[in-house]
This record gives sequence, C-alpha cells and structure tokens, in this order.
Amino acid sequence: MSGELEGKTALVTGGGTGIGRAAALTLASLGAAVTVAGRTETTLKETVGLIEELGGAGRYVIADVHDEEAVREAVTFAAQGGRLDCAVNSAGVDGGNDSHPLIEYPVATVDLMLATNVRGMFLSMKYELELMAAAGQGSIVNISSGAGLTGVPGYAGYVASKHAEIGLTKSAALDYAGRNVRVNAVCPGLVNTPLIADMITENPALHEELVASHPLGRIAEPQEVADAVVWLCSDKSSYVTGIALPVDGGYTAR
Repeated sequence: MSGELEGKTALVTGGGTGIGRAAALTLASLGAAVTVAGRTETTLKETVGLIEELGGAGRYVIADVHDEEAVREAVTFAAQGGRLDCAVNSAGVDGGNDSHPLIEYPVATVDLMLATNVRGMFLSMKYELELMAAAGQGSIVNISSGAGLTGVPGYAGYVASKHAEIGLTKSAALDYAGRNVRVNAVCPGLVNTPLIADMITENPALHEELVASHPLGRIAEPQEVADAVVWLCSDKSSYVTGIALPVDGGYTAR
C-alpha cells in the first residue's frame, strides 16, 4: 500500500499519543504529509520524530480544541498550499475510573466532556469542512467510541458526548456529500493506550473485566484502529460516508 496517499495532506488532532499517533504514522507511511495537533509539545514532537524515522513528512502545531482561534490556525497550518485532503479528529477526553450513577455524576465532568468531545469536534470540522467544501474533495474521520453506540452504566456524561459525536458526523456527512466531502466516525472498543494503562494500574482488577467485555478476548492495539481510520481516509472507501464503524472486538454486537 506504500505511496497510496502520496501528495495528500492530512491533519490529526490529538496526534501526540494513542490512536491519533498511530493514525498519523500510518498516514505518513502511505505518503501523506501529516500535521499533528494537540496541547502537549513533547508528545507531538515525538510523533513527528517517528514519522521522520519512517522517511515521512511530519509537522506539529500546538492547539487546544477548546480554543476556536487555535483550531482555525491549526487547520490553516495543516492545509499546505491551501489544500487539506484528510482530517482525523482524535482529540478528546474520557471518564477514566471516575464512574458515577447519573444523579451523582459531576456537572463539571459533563461540562468538560461536552466542551472537549462535542464542541471541540464541531470546531475542528467547521474549519476542516470549510477548506474541503471549497476544494470539492476531502475525507474527515472522527474518533468516537463504542460508547457512542450503546449505553455504559456510570458514564452518562462520556456516553452522551460520544453519541453526540456520531450525530455531528452523520449531519455533516449529509450537509457536504454534494461537495464530494465524506465524513465518517470510527467507534473503538477499549484500546491499549497510555490512558487505559493508567486506568488498569489504578485498578488492576479492571483488566480482566475489560477483556471479558470484548468477545474477541482482548483489547485492541492502536494500530488496529488506525488501519480502519486510514481506510476511511483513502479512496478505497470512496462510496462510504455518514457511518459509525465499530472497531471493537464484538463489544457492540452483544
């Protein structure tokens, strides 16, 4: 598949770690010029270094998705020559081990989930779509969650934000299908990221429970999700838009 995305430009928000980093590396390995955006310069630099080790083209930009002007500037920076072919919106927060039934769920946590996962994704798409619609081409892939397709007890705020991300994805797909811009979401189950590792460290008994909830008997590696993301970015999925694709080891098939 090497060179499949040669000459394409891509932006990955949340590109410093986890799924975002894996997607950035895979896009770059296929020839795309990749810009990673996020809040932490250290991890973004690491991602760019890994891209360069692959012989790819990578840049980074500091951007907090809560800040509309920073998002606009990041999208503009990523659009080399004014063109943005692919955007992967991976920036977000989850509930970690902070589980509560709804009436005890902290309002501050709900506000954070909505501000980051929903408003942050909305702002990212707003400026990505502006460029893509003007160019008459492009693909956006939003990283949602299996929690956007089902309920999860104790995580009402997170689940609500992930359902909202899928709603944004479907509405945007319908808005811009006529401009040859595709918008899709990937819905991972649990993935072996630093965040999940921290959760397991805090609560070792959680690992067995997490594995048991996935019929394939394990949690995913970031690359397995990145492969689905890159397929949706590529022309191989040219007739696919408006979907929420589970990549979850059978979690939502129950």
